[in-house]
Amino acid sequence: MEKIAKFSKVSLEQFAKDWQNLFSTQENIKEIYDNIKLPQRATIGSAGYDFYAPMAVKLMPKESIFIPTGIRAEIKEGWLLALFPRSGLGIKHRLQLDNTAGIIDSDYYYAQNEGHIMAKITNDTNEEKILEIKAGQGFMQGIFLSYGICVDDEAVQTRTGGFGSTD
Repeated sequence: MEKIAKFSKVSLEQFAKDWQNLFSTQENIKEIYDNIKLPQRATIGSAGYDFYAPMAVKLMPKESIFIPTGIRAEIKEGWLLALFPRSGLGIKHRLQLDNTAGIIDSDYYYAQNEGHIMAKITNDTNEEKILEIKAGQGFMQGIFLSYGICVDDEAVQTRTGGFGSTD
């Protein structure tokens, strides 16, 4: 198995900035940050790395929330990190990532926001179920995939930001 990436936390300063932008509060940010767990595979045969919620989340049907994971991924060129809901939450609650599948490019690590991986999730239940995720519970999984480029590719732009920054 080729080792092509490394997870780490964004700085406390970056996490606090993103947290405040999303939630307009400073309470317990350092404690939340200190308790962030790096993504892990559950078993030796798992393809996906589980991402853990840094705080408790309770979503009523059709509600959405941005989750700042506090995580960044240094990825070898030619690879990407694809993000999906954890299977159990998807089946039981129709948990959805709002962009269907997140794509973390290798150059995102160098973005102005330190490559902070964030996820917008929605409780898309048809059964009026309330979705509850405990702090420290896995809610999303990431899978590393290799990719190719066209022989006549001429991309030269350098990334500076995150969502929609390259269009």
